Amino acid sequence: MSSRTNIALSVRGLSKAYSIAHEQEKHPTLAETLLHRVRQPFRRAAKETFWALKDVSFDIQKGDVVGVIGRNGAGKSTLLKILSRITEPTSGVIKLYGRIGSLLEVGTGFHPELTGRENIYLNGQILGMRRKEIDKQFDAIVDFSGVEKFLDTPVKRYSSGMYVRLAFAVAAHLQTEILIIDEVLAVGDVEFQKKCMGKMKDVSTNEGRTVLFVSHNLSALESLCKSAILLRAGTVDTTGGIHDVISRYFSDASDNANGQFDLRSHPARARGYDPQITEVRTLRSDGRASGEFFATGTMTIEIDIAPKNIIHEPRVAIAIEDQSGRRIMTTATYFSARPFHKEGAEQFTARCVIPKLNLGEGRYLISVSCSDKLAGMLDSVDGAAWIDIKWDNAYQSSEAYNPVYGPVLCNADWSVKND
Repeated sequence: MSSRTNIALSVRGLSKAYSIAHEQEKHPTLAETLLHRVRQPFRRAAKETFWALKDVSFDIQKGDVVGVIGRNGAGKSTLLKILSRITEPTSGVIKLYGRIGSLLEVGTGFHPELTGRENIYLNGQILGMRRKEIDKQFDAIVDFSGVEKFLDTPVKRYSSGMYVRLAFAVAAHLQTEILIIDEVLAVGDVEFQKKCMGKMKDVSTNEGRTVLFVSHNLSALESLCKSAILLRAGTVDTTGGIHDVISRYFSDASDNANGQFDLRSHPARARGYDPQITEVRTLRSDGRASGEFFATGTMTIEIDIAPKNIIHEPRVAIAIEDQSGRRIMTTATYFSARPFHKEGAEQFTARCVIPKLNLGEGRYLISVSCSDKLAGMLDSVDGAAWIDIKWDNAYQSSEAYNPVYGPVLCNADWSVKND
């Protein structure tokens, strides 16, 4: 156990509740909504208490780079907003041993009417830094951000990429003891993302600063972090070494090797949605349910949907991710030229046939969602199912599959063109 003097951040019993109003009746048109308000002016919408975080506790040591992992809706962004003092907690205690610099979303802490130069000084002063301290880091901030040409332009005219470049440069170079970075880095280009990763390694290794990093890019987390916190449904599921926590993250996908996945109580369902997607099945070309497929084989995915209300125009989507969290394939009913319509059905099964997977060997996660074109999202489950891909040498190559080839395979016709 480390002594208390080595702790940078301590959280105990942290909870955050929101009150969500629910209309008992839905009115698809503005006229019907206004008529309802006139007829029942004093009727109040039913309210529900939603716990974005519930009794979260952990300690982070000085100089640690810690990843925060979790499915969509797990409470990651809420946690970071509370730590950054953007949102007040409902209950709990936070002890910070040092100043916090944060980059949670594009433009956080920037005043749109001020120039880039003015916003650098504004952010520094908000963090409690003296002007001399900001002056000392000013050239490094500008050089890292690459926006010197636009430094005296109001930031409201910046592109999202320019925003992120300057905001990260400010957060990383102003001398705060704790640095909090959300998924916002995904906005930048690949070269700048690599530059940011290198800077975060530098501030922890060489400067001894503490970094909290939220990302769905698990390969980036593995390369940067030694430890991680896994959030699930607003609670801490696991803390520990980065590799152990990522393994736990993927164990959310039920170990059903027979290719049948009951989703009615799946832990990774997006919060706030009723379980209207009830089951997913992965089928081989002979119609048998299975969790194992060949690299170039055919796969059929069946999704059982039991809607709570009539769906006017259902939109069903499927996404496949590799074990680094990279989304490598998406297909949806609205991508197809053939109409997909099941209006009024109490329940139905959406069936998707992928003629040739063309995937490299390994395990892949399947996420599913269902929405109504008029009513919006109805249900969404990350990691609803998994499949194992086996190398079948269907390309008649003499070589075995190597992960360096990447997750998506491509067969092409090769020939020699003589001059």
